[in-house]
Amino acid sequence: MKQLTKTFFITFLLISAGFGCSTFSPYKVPVLQGNIIEDKDVEQLTQGLSKDQVQYLLGTPLLKSPIHQQRWDYFYSVKVGEMVILEKKLFLIFDKQNKLDSWVIEETNPEES
Repeated sequence: MKQLTKTFFITFLLISAGFGCSTFSPYKVPVLQGNIIEDKDVEQLTQGLSKDQVQYLLGTPLLKSPIHQQRWDYFYSVKVGEMVILEKKLFLIFDKQNKLDSWVIEETNPEES
């Protein structure tokens, strides 16, 4: 009887430990990709800035298309594991004199949806 109780107790502990450990998941590091687009930098954009001034402010664009030379694209995302926490896209349009004409920023926060 004592042996049966001891075996039952050890089995119970092993099963409990197995279920307890299955709830733990490894730490997932946030992965930042692209250009960090901060609101304070976007607020400094004004029409008429040169491409050099814009690049000084925001950094090198992620995409400078040879087809659309008057458009620069910036992209920024934060992911933890497979889950996207934040995405920002900034599109800049320059005029024929290579001065900033307009810009559009799109921000997606899937966590709030």
